[in-house]
Amino acid sequence: QVQLVESGGGLVQAGGSLRLSCAVSGSIFTINTMGWYRQAPGKQRELVAVVNSGGSTNYRDSVKGRFTISRDSARNTVYLQMNSLKPEDTAVYYCNVNLITIVTMFPDEVWGQGTLVTVSS
Repeated sequence: QVQLVESGGGLVQAGGSLRLSCAVSGSIFTINTMGWYRQAPGKQRELVAVVNSGGSTNYRDSVKGRFTISRDSARNTVYLQMNSLKPEDTAVYYCNVNLITIVTMFPDEVWGQGTLVTVSS
């Protein structure tokens, strides 16, 4: 069994910064991609940023230059540094991990519980 624990959300004024963390624990064989998604009220969940096992990253256009995703493979943790936050960044942010567990040895996808980020104008 695998658990994802997210932290770092909160309320911040426009132009401010927040750092999200997502720690993965459990019977992990290997972790492939780690990413962050977000879902604003009344909208579909969307990809924010992703980092693969080699360190390559990909961002949605609206956060490029403001957000930075990184991973600490030794700690099975992924981070999202969010700078210059805008009110339109307000959403619940979800950690997403694609991995292989020791139990099944098959690819699997796990989601975090979500952390709320609110940016006030």
